[in-house]
Amino acid sequence: MSGHGYESGRLDLPFVGISTFGKRPFVADWDAIDADVAILGAPFDAGTQFRSGARFGPRGVREASTLFSFGHAGAYDHEDDATYLPASVRIVDMGDADIVHTDTDRSHANIETGVRAALKAGALPVTIGGDHSINIPCIRAYDGPEYNGGDIHILQIDAHLDFVDERHGVRHGHGNPMRRAAEQPYVTGLTQVGIRNVSSTAKEGYDDARAMGSDILSVRQARALGALQLAARIPAGARLYITIDIDAFCPSIAPGTGTPSHGGFLYYEVLELLQQVVRNHDIVGIDLVEVAPDYDPTGSTSILAAQLLLNLLGFIFHKTR
Repeated sequence: MSGHGYESGRLDLPFVGISTFGKRPFVADWDAIDADVAILGAPFDAGTQFRSGARFGPRGVREASTLFSFGHAGAYDHEDDATYLPASVRIVDMGDADIVHTDTDRSHANIETGVRAALKAGALPVTIGGDHSINIPCIRAYDGPEYNGGDIHILQIDAHLDFVDERHGVRHGHGNPMRRAAEQPYVTGLTQVGIRNVSSTAKEGYDDARAMGSDILSVRQARALGALQLAARIPAGARLYITIDIDAFCPSIAPGTGTPSHGGFLYYEVLELLQQVVRNHDIVGIDLVEVAPDYDPTGSTSILAAQLLLNLLGFIFHKTR
């Protein structure tokens, strides 16, 4: 144990202290971010069409993430023979964007401000929702001077296409984000994986999505391809924004969500895809949405979300360090 920092200071067990993401430092001043990764909570769920509760997602995922805060020397993976997220990878927690009840525009604007602050600081923005509508302000943040990395491609891992244009005047709910993203001139296309069964999007939406540059794959199609071939469908060299809806997973392992859909992915299917994608693409942003902890008294859904994010960040920074 010598030399790993375990022998001095606080033991700081998971259930001790304040539940920041991974028990990393909290930065209240968004103009003073100095980190590789900036975690932003977006506890907004007024875009839901069925069960609400994703407003508690950021708290649930943060609390679950403390399970993975042991030690000071990163996490050694014996299968990969790699140590992920050593102390040299600086992760901070920005806290939450302010949410104004009943006001989608102001709430979304506050989320966008947070993502822009992370980008301005040169940190990788990781936004925890909230319902999937929070992806709309996240993607909008890439049109300004805070981000100068060029065009982006979106990898969406989700049960639902989320490509509704407008329904009863609603354009910024959780059924709209991929349509709003595809409309942005700096979004070159989307790879939409896990889409299955009865979706929130009509056939016309699927036709529109393909016409606007989407590659749409179901869980069964993704399984038939495997992680290597699936990742190869993403345009070579594309800068990638990853949006993960927790309902992409089978509700047998992720019941804590507002719109569960059977037939979803299991953990390693998504993890292996992400690991392969990271090997070949620069990741410019991440969001994880639709965790609604109250529907899962075991806490397993929140643990899955936290573990997935930490592993994804581990893959990203292992490549660059």
